[in-house]
Amino acid sequence: MPDLRHIQLARTVIRHATRLAPGEAVLIESTDGDPGLIGAFVDEAYAAGGLPLVQLHHAPITRRHLRAGSEAQVRLNAEIELYRMQRVQAYVGLRGGANMSELADVPAAHMGMNARLFQQPVHQDQRVNHTKWVVMRSPSSAMAQLAGMSTAAFEDFYYEVCLIDYARMAEAIAPLADRMRRTDRVHVKGPGTDLTFSIAGIGAVPCEGRHNLPDGECFTAPVRDSIHGVISFNAPSLYQGTTFTNVRLTFEGGRVVRAQGEPLDRLEHLLAVDEGASRTGEFSLAFNPRILHPMKDILFDEKIAGSLHMALGQAYTRADNGNRSQIHWDLVLIQRPDHGGGELWFDGECVRRDGLFVAPELEGLNPDRLMAGALAAGV
Repeated sequence: MPDLRHIQLARTVIRHATRLAPGEAVLIESTDGDPGLIGAFVDEAYAAGGLPLVQLHHAPITRRHLRAGSEAQVRLNAEIELYRMQRVQAYVGLRGGANMSELADVPAAHMGMNARLFQQPVHQDQRVNHTKWVVMRSPSSAMAQLAGMSTAAFEDFYYEVCLIDYARMAEAIAPLADRMRRTDRVHVKGPGTDLTFSIAGIGAVPCEGRHNLPDGECFTAPVRDSIHGVISFNAPSLYQGTTFTNVRLTFEGGRVVRAQGEPLDRLEHLLAVDEGASRTGEFSLAFNPRILHPMKDILFDEKIAGSLHMALGQAYTRADNGNRSQIHWDLVLIQRPDHGGGELWFDGECVRRDGLFVAPELEGLNPDRLMAGALAAGV
């Protein structure tokens, strides 16, 4: 018997996230994903009248390509995959794997080459800007281990956080998006953090299950040269196969002028990848009520209730501060009391304290309110 949760998730992805229309092509790309879940996506795409294309990857093989591939090989692969991406109207990325650190021993220079020659043109330029895309994880024992759960318990958690009531969340996000669009000065305060910047004129994008599952954030971007001060991120970050911890960044004029964290050599390499890597391309507030603790998977960690994140590198065109880079690296700061607390100020008013919104029009995004909606919906 098929897992009914696969069917429910596939329906959310195809009908809600990608809004696949009859005659549209969707690329379903999976790295070590659950075959049952992949099959459910294919079935739902056909049911919607779509044209599903499927591409399967295996992480150890990808590692071999990244370690040994030449510039000619990467360029050829990018040319082929860019053509495919240009022919589809929707994209579903399903990423799993037995080892979440499979790429840890790929040389930084090779990761940089792949980011520049493949990821930038195929995904950051074409997929992000010209398809209806959604990226998600496939539940696995490796993810359960990262989360400190049994495999069965993690699978239950996975479907709970991915299938919350996104319609209710959309209603609750609207006042926050409006407030962010009207805000000029942002001030982030907390242990080891005193950071100011402007978001005037950038815009704000509410996220309620359209591009990521799980979801639950609202993002903008700092005005490119406006960031001053220091920020200490308290969630570990797994990026390009390396786990970074205790990252603390000092900004002047929008640029990182001092970086601390482990491993420092890898951190400094990322900041030096290109001109935009030491500047930010995103600032976001998160509020998924079922995600409370980091598990070194950014699709989950960037949605932690009571957190915020900033991305070094590439800005999204929907909230664009003009920053361009080969990288887009999200770093998470949790401001709930169990992680040290903190405050968020918009134009001189405290709008969130210790992870809870205190501005009356934003209180609908607090966990008790969103959880009440999820329970009412039976999710």
